[in-house]
Amino acid sequence: MTFSYERTVSTTAAPAAIWELWSDPATWPVWDPAVQDVRLDGPFEQGTTGTMTLTGPIEVPVSLEVVVPGSRYLDQLTMGELVIRIDHVVRPVDGGGSEVTVSTTIEGPGADAIGPMVTADAPVALEALVTAAEKA
Repeated sequence: MTFSYERTVSTTAAPAAIWELWSDPATWPVWDPAVQDVRLDGPFEQGTTGTMTLTGPIEVPVSLEVVVPGSRYLDQLTMGELVIRIDHVVRPVDGGGSEVTVSTTIEGPGADAIGPMVTADAPVALEALVTAAEKA
């Protein structure tokens, strides 16, 4: 089974301001209500692994599958047989500001059932992210 979700928001913040928050996992709990803590075992680059503590608390392994500095990262969480991939993309827009897109794909047994729970806070997280970036 596969579940997919995508959301895009526009902001007056420059892509660099969004990237600054994304590439510093210590800020994630500030703007993402589903995240309590993130510990990476290395720099914010492709292939780095670590542990993410989600609300619950639930500790899950996390890996950075794709990192394109300044514009994109894809992280992967593994919860038993479920694999959750969250793709984060920021693009500049004409006249200034950015377009921010976050896409979530969940694969495995029960993906359709857990998907809405996993993505429930996505709109809140995106709004908090752009608000923080706009204040930076």
